[in-house]
Amino acid sequence: MAPARDFYQALGVSRTASQDEIQRAYRKLARTYHPDINKDPEAEERFKEISEAYDVLSDPESRRRYDAFGPEFRQVPPDVDPEDWARARAGAGRAGAGAGAGAGWGRGGAEWVGAEGIDIEDLFGDLFGGRVRGRAGRGRGPIAGADQEAEIEVTVEEAYRGGRRSMTISGLGGPRTIEVNIPPGVTDGQRIRLAGQGGRGGDGAPAGDLYLIVRLAPHPRYKVDGRDLSVELRLAPWEAALGTSVSLDTPGGEAKVTVPPGSSSGRRLRLRGRGLPNPRGRPGDLYAEIRIMVPTELSHEERRLFEELAAVSTFNPRGSDSRSSGSSSSDARRRR
Repeated sequence: MAPARDFYQALGVSRTASQDEIQRAYRKLARTYHPDINKDPEAEERFKEISEAYDVLSDPESRRRYDAFGPEFRQVPPDVDPEDWARARAGAGRAGAGAGAGAGWGRGGAEWVGAEGIDIEDLFGDLFGGRVRGRAGRGRGPIAGADQEAEIEVTVEEAYRGGRRSMTISGLGGPRTIEVNIPPGVTDGQRIRLAGQGGRGGDGAPAGDLYLIVRLAPHPRYKVDGRDLSVELRLAPWEAALGTSVSLDTPGGEAKVTVPPGSSSGRRLRLRGRGLPNPRGRPGDLYAEIRIMVPTELSHEERRLFEELAAVSTFNPRGSDSRSSGSSSSDARRRR
C-alpha cells in the first residue's frame, strides 16, 4: 500500500500556512471533489484524504502533534517529548538494522522481534516511563478524541425561534450527517457544543466534542447588530407628514409601529425587546428605519393636489431652518 500523502501536500499548502489559508484550501478542494458534485470514482477517496488532512490541521493541538511526530502522532502518548521520540525511533532503526528479514513490529505496536531476539521495548520504556508496552496486554493506554470545529449558517428566523436541523460535515471517515438543536437567541460567532461528536478516541477512550460556530446568513430585510435588528419602514409622504400607525412584520410576528407626525427619512423608531431573544438577560431591540417613498407615476388628481400643496406650502427642505426658510421664500414671492 502506498504511504499516506503528507497532510500539507494533500491540501496544497505550506507547513507555515495560517488557519485561514488551510480553511480556504480545504473549501476549494471540497467543492471540487465532494462525491455529490464529482462522480469520478477516485473523487471520493480524494475527498476522504483532504477531509482527514483538514480535520488534523484545522485543530491547533492535533496540528502541533502532527508537526512534532508525523503520521504516527495518534500513537504517541500525550506527554511525550518530540526529541525523545525521535531518539527512540532512531535507536529502534539502528538496533533492527542487522536483525534480518524476520524482523518487524509486533501487534502491540511497540515490540521489535528479530532474528537476534532483540527487544526494543526497553528503549521506549526508558524514554516513556513504561507507557509504551508490548504484547502481554500492555497497551499504550486510551487517548481521548480531539475537539473539532465547524461552521453552521443560521437564518435570522432560526436564530430567533431556534429549531432542529440536519447538517453534513466532513470527518475522517468521509462526510457524515448530524442533528443539531439550535437554541433560540443564538448570535453570530456563538458556539454550539455537541458532546461526543468530535474526533474519535483511541483504545475505547471517549470521542471529543464538536463545536459549531454560528454564522448568521445575510437577510433580505433585516440587518443584525449583536441582538438588535434593523428593518426598513416605507412610508408615503402624507403618512410621514401627518403621522400614522402601521403594521410591521418582525421575526416574532406582526407588530404595530406608531409613526410621529413630521417624521423624515432616516429616523429610527425603536421597538423594545423585539430583537433577538436572550436566554440570560434582556432581549435585543428592533429598529424601524423610515424611508419615504413617492409614486413613480401620478394620476391627474394626485398631480393637481401635489401642485396645490407646492403652491401653499412654506416648507423648504434645503434650508438650515426649513420652516423659517420656507416662510422667507414665500414672503419674497408675495412681494414680487
